[in-house]
Amino acid sequence: MVEDNQIEAKNSPFAIREGEVKTFDGKDGYVSMNQIVHKINIGHINDLHFSILEIVNEFEFITSRQLCQILTWKNIEYKSQDKLNNKLEQLVKSKILTRYYFTSEEGKGIYRIYCLEKMGKYLLNSRGIECKWQPTDNTKPVAMIKKRLAGNQTILAYLRKVRAFDSYTVKPAITAKTLAKVFKATGGSIKLTKNNKSIIFLFEAVRREEDWENKLVEKIRLYQDFYENFVQGDSGFSALPQLIFICEDEKHMIETFKTIVKNKLEIPQIKLYFTTDLRQNEETLAKTLVDFKLDETTNKYKIEDVELKLLD
Repeated sequence: MVEDNQIEAKNSPFAIREGEVKTFDGKDGYVSMNQIVHKINIGHINDLHFSILEIVNEFEFITSRQLCQILTWKNIEYKSQDKLNNKLEQLVKSKILTRYYFTSEEGKGIYRIYCLEKMGKYLLNSRGIECKWQPTDNTKPVAMIKKRLAGNQTILAYLRKVRAFDSYTVKPAITAKTLAKVFKATGGSIKLTKNNKSIIFLFEAVRREEDWENKLVEKIRLYQDFYENFVQGDSGFSALPQLIFICEDEKHMIETFKTIVKNKLEIPQIKLYFTTDLRQNEETLAKTLVDFKLDETTNKYKIEDVELKLLD
């Protein structure tokens, strides 16, 4: 598998492309549970397949590269990415998982996305593993899936590269008290711990989807409500979590920040940090966050890289 720092992409694979659609690449037809049980009994579906299912269930949408990284982190042997792709193909053919790719005017996307099928939920439930998947989950639009993939990549970068990494949550639920609404950070969250002190990073993945600025405004108002009314223990946090926006590229960070300032959506309780998909490919994450600081002499904001030794 190619290492992160060897990737020479100019554009994020998780950025929105014009006219992009999700294309089915799974298996049509019917597969019975008896056929699947037979494959389990003769060893064609084994513990590695079930480990894959658990990870897909946890992350909802995932690429084979991301699966490789999580399996490696969990010390689960899969031999090679080609071998893993063969396992994924078996699960797709058995309608335990299904698969999609993205198509636009530029052509096919370079990767496939895996998610659960009904049989996968039955198998996980048979082992006492909670699975909230329902068929409508697979109908989610391109932008929602790409937010999940960008969030996955960020979580994986932290767990693989930051020594202070403690744990992660794929879909943290947060309560906006005044608005009486529970919402989720689209990029997930990670907990960092050093010298018995911990901090939570909340990641909000922002994509250039249709009407994205207005959608961002609505989402930040929920965050404002949460931070303004925060008391220790709210939504399971012992202290205020740090909010970080994952943007498609450097220009998108500026666009996102401008949208926040123009709509007066700053959150006084915390600093707002920004990053991009491709910044997660750096060898160290110590300088991957960005802050916008007001220059009092020019009364203009300037972009600055933030160096956090905690992220070494």
